[in-house]
Amino acid sequence: MNERDSFLRRLRSGLWGLPRPAIDDIIADYEGHFDAGRAAGRSDADVATALGDPARLARELRAEAGLRRWEDERSLASALGVIVGVIGLAALDLFVILPVLLGLVGSLFAFLVGGVVVALCGGLMLPFALITNLPGFPGDRLQAGLLSLGLLSGGAAVTSVCILITVGLVNLLVRYGRAHYRLIAGGRSSALRD
Repeated sequence: MNERDSFLRRLRSGLWGLPRPAIDDIIADYEGHFDAGRAAGRSDADVATALGDPARLARELRAEAGLRRWEDERSLASALGVIVGVIGLAALDLFVILPVLLGLVGSLFAFLVGGVVVALCGGLMLPFALITNLPGFPGDRLQAGLLSLGLLSGGAAVTSVCILITVGLVNLLVRYGRAHYRLIAGGRSSALRD
């Protein structure tokens, strides 16, 4: 089975419960994405990768369909459809993404604090190492000075890497938040337009 058929099969199975015409329209739309990709010289694997995980995409499409139904009907059944669709997305966020994110942020914070502390210790130790003899380094100011410079630069490096990772993580979260906003606002993701 090729990438196209595998993707469409998984997407169709994830859309279970939607009305049959809606499923057929969605599948036809994604077949069109694969056809357009082939016409542009892209492989089915590239198109499937650009579209993302079909199971996640199906949950998003189900939530979007529920939101559109609620906008059209304003009934108890459509309200329940919205709630179930959004809970499906929230469950993924809550039980998969949130624990990973909390662990990552906790580890990042620990490394950041450690880097700052080591850099401060090295920075505070440097003047004393050059002016007086530090305990443990009797008469060898050069060795003590190099150790304090090493601590200062190592701590600064760890702190810098933590800051870069934090910036990347924030950018990733912003993109993830925008994808959810587009879903709720009724927009389509840019990957679907490619």
